[in-house]
Parts: sequence; C-alpha cells; structure tokens
Amino acid sequence: MSIKLMYITNNIEIAKIADHCGVDRIFIDLEKLGKEERQGHINSVKSHHAISDIKAIRKVLNKAQVLVRVNPIHEFTEREINRVIEYGADVVMLPYFKTSREVSQFLDIVNGRVKTCLLLETKEAVEVLNDILRIDGIDEVHIGLNDLHLSYGKTFMFELLADGTVESLCSAIKKFGIPFGFGGVAKLDSGIIPGKLILAEHVRLCSSMVILSRSFFDSTDVAELDFKSIEIDFRREIQSIRSYEQWLNLQDSDFFIRNMKDLKNIVQFEVDRRLAKQQ
Repeated sequence: MSIKLMYITNNIEIAKIADHCGVDRIFIDLEKLGKEERQGHINSVKSHHAISDIKAIRKVLNKAQVLVRVNPIHEFTEREINRVIEYGADVVMLPYFKTSREVSQFLDIVNGRVKTCLLLETKEAVEVLNDILRIDGIDEVHIGLNDLHLSYGKTFMFELLADGTVESLCSAIKKFGIPFGFGGVAKLDSGIIPGKLILAEHVRLCSSMVILSRSFFDSTDVAELDFKSIEIDFRREIQSIRSYEQWLNLQDSDFFIRNMKDLKNIVQFEVDRRLAKQQ
C-alpha cells in the first residue's frame, strides 16, 4: 500500500489542487497552545488555521480526507474535539502529550467517532510508549521530529533519523500493529536532506504516512500565485514521489544501507554547521 501523503493548508484553492493531484489528506492545524514558546526560535510553521477552515476545506474535497491537529490536552479539550468532529474531520490528531492519562482522555472523548492519530513528540511519552500503545482506540501514530528533537536537546531534527531513534520508535509501534509515520518530506531533489533519502527511510521502516513539508510547496503566501502553474508543478512532484516509492520497493538491503550512510553524512554536516554558527 502506498504511503499516505499529507499536506498542511487552509487555502481552498491549494487544497483543491492537492486533492486533484493525489494527496491523501489535507491537514488542518489548530494547535497553538505552547507552540510559540517551544518552537519560536526555530524556522518551523506556526499555524494560523481556524476551526471554520474544516467545513470550508471539507466542501471542496473529492477524495482526500481531512486530518485536524487539535491543541494538547487543556481545559476545553472536549469542546474543541467535539466541534472538530462536528465540522467534518475524518482524523483527529493529539499533539504534545506526555502521559498515558492524556491519551486515554483524548480517546475517551473521540469515542470511536472518527480515526485517531497520536503525534509522538515528547521524550516523556517515549519513556512510557509501551503503556500508551496498549490503550484501545489508537488508529495511528505519527512521530513529530520538530518537537521531539527539541525535547531531547538535539541540534537538528533529522538527527533522530540518523541516530536510530526513529527506527527504534517505529519498531516499538510496529509490534502493536498500529500504522505509523514520521516527519515530513521535501521534493525528491531538494531540502536540507533531499526528499529521496527521507522517502527511502520511510519505505525501509514500513512507514504508512508522511507530511509534504514546506520545502515541498510553501502555500503560506498564495495571494498572487498562478494556480494553474501550481497544479502542474504539484502533480509532477506527486507523480515523482509515487514513481520513486515504487522503485524503492524493488531495492535490496544494500541500497538502503548506502542510503542511510548518505543521510548520516548530510545530517552530521548540518549539525556541525549549526554548532559552528552558534559559537
């Protein structure tokens, strides 16, 4: 089965293009609580999505599902989740949890009405991961590299891929038979870590989903863009990913060993560059 491709946008025209071009999920991001404090110093996407975007996006999709990331557990979590489901979410994602109690609360509120996805992005959650995965009602787990690398005090988020942390987490999740994914992917030949290297790791580790990153296409400022040209480019890049994914499925273990060696070298170079810049 092909890896599910997810794209973060609340722009109706871009969502339509992504849907037409074969993106599996449009990702509406409502998470705001605590995110600026955690990620304000790094170049990550800070959401300006609103709950009303769910209905608007839902109306224009033909095939793609709507995944909604809510806020971490807080005073009004139940009301937020209920509204998200009412507005048309197919999948609800819980971010930045640290305990099995938070996960249980989330799952109890959803109560099987839609699919659930846990965004694993704290070292505290990793430490009790087996306890969390035993809870009934978890449909998917996505490993969030941005916050998780900060939680571990790492310099670069892809260190977690290079040092075996992601592989260890994938193995743990796989034992429970729960579909999983991790991080994001750029265009095949672009990004700090080229998309080809990242996609190969998804295939090697049997990942089920990945986010198309801001390096794949940045839709944060689309007011004056040519949507016809965007669709042509978007379709070409999605087709490239699908073709490369099929090719990867035919490769032997030696290929993936070489791929990981290349990935580790680029990660180490980037870590060294960032550390030198801090001095």
